[in-house]
Amino acid sequence: MDFLNNIVAIFQSHGLEFLKAAMITIRITAVSLLIAIIIGLVFAFFKVSNITILRRIADLYIFLVRGMPLIVQLMFLYYGISSIIVLSDFTAGALALGIHSGAYIAEIFRGAIQSIDRGQMEAARSLGMSYALSMRRIILPQAFKRAIPPLSNQFIIGLKDSSLVAYIAVTELFNHALSAQAQNYMPFETYFVVGIYYLILVLIFTLIFNKLEGRLDVGKSKGGKGFAKS
Repeated sequence: MDFLNNIVAIFQSHGLEFLKAAMITIRITAVSLLIAIIIGLVFAFFKVSNITILRRIADLYIFLVRGMPLIVQLMFLYYGISSIIVLSDFTAGALALGIHSGAYIAEIFRGAIQSIDRGQMEAARSLGMSYALSMRRIILPQAFKRAIPPLSNQFIIGLKDSSLVAYIAVTELFNHALSAQAQNYMPFETYFVVGIYYLILVLIFTLIFNKLEGRLDVGKSKGGKGFAKS
């Protein structure tokens, strides 16, 4: 009974602050994922390129991101970015998270591009389309459709990963939980409450992507043979 009373008390005393922090969590997640999509597309094109140096650059970037813990990358990128240019904690944190997620999204896009039957590219080229035009009009629309399910998973991971920016003073959900539990001396109940907020946000993201998948009929997409630039 004390547990429930403590939960109610936390909602009463910190409910509005948690809601504001949740909005910051949504904002930094959205900005970081937009950055990650741009980075992911660039490195996905590097991965499917016939230019060896571009493939090697993409391989190195993805290897470094996958090989180090996120908190280490976040601190390294945050202080590295801040030493070059003065940015707000929010901007620097979003950029660092975007660089991290970009490596995983690059592999998602690379797999989606290579899943399109290479005969479609050959047919487009035979009709006189350039490689870039064939990619933009024929390959990428189909690749984006097939990438939606793994992208939705990566976006949810990105939402949860955003909690680490609390350690660079961004006042998102987890940062506020750290402050609240230091004031009320109820860490278990406070983290339980912040967990509920994260679950709600994940549920919202999941419903949005499920609806998007349904509208695009992603499940009806046919698999194809690997694609590579000819």
